[in-house]
Amino acid sequence: MKPVFLLFTFLFFSQTVYAHLGTLTGTVVDGTTRLPLRGVTVQLVGVEKAMLTDELGRYRFDGLAASPYKVEFSHVGYAPLVQEVIIGDDQTTHIQTSLTVVPVTLSAVTVSALKAHDQQLISSLDIKLRPITNSQEILRLVPGLFIGQHAGGGKAEQIFLRGFDLDHGTDIRLTVDGMPVNMVSHAHGQGYADLHFVIPELVEGVDFKKGPYTTDKGNLATAGWADFRTRTTLDRSFIKLEAGQFNTYRAVAGLDLLGNGPAYRRGKTKNQSAYLASEYSYSDSYFDNPQHFKRVNVVGKYHNHIGENTNVTLTASTFWSQWNHSGQIPDRAVDSGLINWFGSIDPTEGGETSRTNVNAQLVTITPRNHTIKNQFFYSNYNFELYSNFTFFLNDTINGDQIRQKEHRNLFGYNGSYSTQASVGKTSWTTTLGAQYRQDVTDGTELSHTKNRVETLNQLQFGNVNEINAALYADELVQVSSRFTVNAGVRVDYFRSQYADQLVTPVATKRVTQAIVSPKLNFYYTINSRAQLYLNTGKGFHSNDARVVTAQNGREILPGAYGSDLGIIVKPFPKLLINAAAWYLWLEQEFVYVGDEGVVEPSGRSRRAGIDVSARYQLTKSLFADIDLNTANPRSLDAEPGRNYLPLAPVFTSTGGLSLQTSYGLSGSVRYRYMADRPANEDNTIIAKGYFVTDMQVNYARHGCARKNYTLGLSVQNLLNTRWKETQFDTESRLKGEIAPVDEIHFTPGTPFFARLSLTYFW
Repeated sequence: MKPVFLLFTFLFFSQTVYAHLGTLTGTVVDGTTRLPLRGVTVQLVGVEKAMLTDELGRYRFDGLAASPYKVEFSHVGYAPLVQEVIIGDDQTTHIQTSLTVVPVTLSAVTVSALKAHDQQLISSLDIKLRPITNSQEILRLVPGLFIGQHAGGGKAEQIFLRGFDLDHGTDIRLTVDGMPVNMVSHAHGQGYADLHFVIPELVEGVDFKKGPYTTDKGNLATAGWADFRTRTTLDRSFIKLEAGQFNTYRAVAGLDLLGNGPAYRRGKTKNQSAYLASEYSYSDSYFDNPQHFKRVNVVGKYHNHIGENTNVTLTASTFWSQWNHSGQIPDRAVDSGLINWFGSIDPTEGGETSRTNVNAQLVTITPRNHTIKNQFFYSNYNFELYSNFTFFLNDTINGDQIRQKEHRNLFGYNGSYSTQASVGKTSWTTTLGAQYRQDVTDGTELSHTKNRVETLNQLQFGNVNEINAALYADELVQVSSRFTVNAGVRVDYFRSQYADQLVTPVATKRVTQAIVSPKLNFYYTINSRAQLYLNTGKGFHSNDARVVTAQNGREILPGAYGSDLGIIVKPFPKLLINAAAWYLWLEQEFVYVGDEGVVEPSGRSRRAGIDVSARYQLTKSLFADIDLNTANPRSLDAEPGRNYLPLAPVFTSTGGLSLQTSYGLSGSVRYRYMADRPANEDNTIIAKGYFVTDMQVNYARHGCARKNYTLGLSVQNLLNTRWKETQFDTESRLKGEIAPVDEIHFTPGTPFFARLSLTYFW
């Protein structure tokens, strides 16, 4: 009986002790918008308890002894705050906290074990110190990512990252508010990612990670991924007018539809917000052949807390763009004087594209702190592009102009269920997810054309129906206050179908395949100034449906195996450094060449390099940043000396100075450098590097009743450097040439290009 009595006594006193423990709950909101803030660090001073606010800006501490406590709140870009609260026996105390936006200070940035797996310190700083002023700057927010524009803003940019020529998005997964940007089995190239439907002034932040280490990021996330987050609300309505050289004009407006409601005036948490924004751009650009570039964007967003534990965000947008472009020109045409640096061989090149999106996101957090996310998205997409890369190589009379065209409907779903638990100092988050995406195209086309009017021959014409369904499980375990482990696995299933409309009867082929992608990541936080991490994982990119069916499902989901060994460190209060050594190995695959309509084998490859990013606060108002990126990309199936990967960058660097003052003056001077790199497999043809500087100066004047305006001057290529933005080793024939020539063909980079802007807020 004695053991039973002792057990009963232990349980009785245990229940008695816990019965007199209290609970602290709270909500953290933005002091201006009154909307909840996600990811705020909440810490009980003097007690080893800390956590991050959830999707609804909430936090909860259980098992607190009755006592006064000090609660500390910190978030990048907000003033730190300490609140005092008294916890009583058997009581739940709730507080609401409002954080105030303040200028960024690096001394306030800490390396947190709570955010080990998704630390975005560099990104959070950059988005606040370097405001986005144009569409290209959206992509450049990812350290080490370089872009090249083929058509002055019409086409999606060519992307370079970690020793990859990513074409227009083959090995980087891009999303906006979780909605996919990349188009699989695209008429122009696999993974084509056109971000121009995003209005730059609406970008609030960017989450990114290099390498295939994130469980919920599947197809195309080999070199990395980036998710651009647009604003949930506008704190003020605004209108912005821009004018610049080369007949460049732009107008942007954003209207806050619910900002002055009763909830805002009372200073309470806003249950809902809504805004409408639009953009119009026009430019003839700097080419001899006027571009007549036109772009229209319209977006509306609505956010509402439809219950105590649930919020919904609805976004609808439409985008249209049309342009002429000068295309890629050969070195010999410029050297001989046939055309000048900004000239054109085929002045009828150009295109038109549009995209309409609907995106619905629903987040529910149950009373037991389980998070349920549901997202449904739909896009209607149209694309038509006229290009001429080889001029008169194949058709010496009519020329080699091609048309790439498609109509697409894209729809899908992202869902996840997360639970949190803890025992002592060990806590873990379990996430289960499901994803579905289906792309259906009508008339995916490659044709030989003349003067953008006459169709001479259809080379490819058919319909794509591609399904990607996935399940994943992810476990994030904070073993101690310093050590965190993340393990996950995802399974992707593909069904690829292509109906060839050029044969009678229509030939429809369908194949299926699946791939398993495990991930394992380790993080050790030494203190609030240093953290070590090791990321490992497998990723993949799918191949074009026309490749998949042509190869009867053979080698259609090439795996990518990567690892990163890195450190985040603050050696001084005002210096932040992120450095990593990385390695990535890719399997053999077959590739569809969209410009030629043929399938080519691509052998195994490996890439290795070092990334270093540093941010330093020189004074209260002046910040410096630098990114250094090296890579050694090689083919594994070619003999030494002929194993270079064409156009893959080997060394890049970006950096600059940013100024933010309390009296309204701000600005930046930035550079970007790409070193010479091989343009072909044996390195006998070189793509020349470049060093280009940009400048931006803004002055904000504050008036009465919160009304103000901002004047801005933006200059691209401040030093008027002559540079080649995109380059290719291409065999071509000019009119009248007897034999073709293999050499560099390029698109000239922007010359000195100044723009003035005026933004008025109310």
